[in-house]
Amino acid sequence: MVNHMKYKKIRNILLRYQQEHLLNHLSDLRPEEQEILLSQIDSIDFKQMENLYRQVENNLNNNTEEAVFNPLESVNWQELSNEMKDHCFELGMNLIKQGKVGVLVVAGGQGSRLGYEGPKGTYDIGLPSKKSLYQLQAERLLNLSNKANRVIPWYIMTSPENHEATVLFFELNSFFGYPQEDIFFFQQDVLPALDLNGKIVMKSPKEIYLVPNGNGCCFSALKRSGGLNDLNKRGIEWLFYYNIDNALIKVADPGFIGYSHMKGNPIASKFVEKRNPDEKVGVFGLKNGRPCVIEYTELPESMKYKQISTGQLMFNQANISVHLFHKDFIEEIADYDLPYRVARKNLNISNGNVDVFKFELFIFDLFPYADYMTSIQVIREEEFAPVKNKTGPDSPSTAKKLILDLHHKWLIQSGVPLEMIKGKSVEISPLLSYAGEGLSVELIKKYSNGLLILE
Repeated sequence: MVNHMKYKKIRNILLRYQQEHLLNHLSDLRPEEQEILLSQIDSIDFKQMENLYRQVENNLNNNTEEAVFNPLESVNWQELSNEMKDHCFELGMNLIKQGKVGVLVVAGGQGSRLGYEGPKGTYDIGLPSKKSLYQLQAERLLNLSNKANRVIPWYIMTSPENHEATVLFFELNSFFGYPQEDIFFFQQDVLPALDLNGKIVMKSPKEIYLVPNGNGCCFSALKRSGGLNDLNKRGIEWLFYYNIDNALIKVADPGFIGYSHMKGNPIASKFVEKRNPDEKVGVFGLKNGRPCVIEYTELPESMKYKQISTGQLMFNQANISVHLFHKDFIEEIADYDLPYRVARKNLNISNGNVDVFKFELFIFDLFPYADYMTSIQVIREEEFAPVKNKTGPDSPSTAKKLILDLHHKWLIQSGVPLEMIKGKSVEISPLLSYAGEGLSVELIKKYSNGLLILE
């Protein structure tokens, strides 16, 4: 039986904001379903949703403010001397050994676009080993942790939609050998989707359509969950950030961490060279003198094609969402109000498909709060294999090929004769090699241990 006072209070709020349709089917629901729906409604900040819809009406995504764009100073990792690379790697490993490095993955998404009903991190991209994205990343972290004799704390941001399934997946797989006490699961926030008239969308008669509110909420969610306190208790200084769907991610890359620590900026990011002026990616740069990601639609046409003396694009630093944040900066900005960005999507609900507006926060909107940031170019084919689409570019098949090609290259660089592996798929376990080190002909001869697969 629904509490009459609670119902009356909620109905009055809905009438005030013209969202009373949310109660249209309440009488058809079972008592427990009624309570769940009323609790969902009660948790919504209707004033915020009204303001967000006004943002859509006023088209505030298209900021007409005059902006001056300049390139962001960067370094190409491949062009550093071997001595500098070794120094940065050792510096990064020492920070890991001292417990000053943690890792945060944003993993609130489902695998729906891949035709997979489950958390994206649990997806098997088709490697011979059948390992999920989570397992590949866990094993790479374990490799570094074993080298450092210190476990790297792993903070995993899920969403209400996939949290339970994610935790269960880890439990069923014995946490992939990772110490359970060094994994910290926490959930991001959600917001209702709005239809094109500003009405909150129902997923079904008993449930509001709630969508994750973007990766830009990760530090506020980390703080709210107690994760930031955990960072402080552990003495972590640097937090390595990445997206779950990068199958080639060099998690907690010591060289990147060491170089960034040496430079001393509160944020560092990796980038790959933009393929061409029309590639639809955000690029790192300076906007009115502050570090930022300049979105594809934001960069003026004249600057999109502008080149420097070497023939490279002036704005060529494609964002791959691999960042490093200093703990002091995280503490400073964790409660900042970032701008919501609006996207129009088509969602499937119980009575068909509907066009909606969804609202998200983006991690790169924190960048202008830093005085400067470090930017490092890496090789796309070695560090960026996004799994976004079911087929075609940025799909499981392209990510699988990139991994197998890279592992083949590692063996050739390690002195393994081409005839030993010619025509074969090569998969090297991250437990055996983090980035191609420690491989040899002798290992090939005993690959049956499961750490190295030839097919």
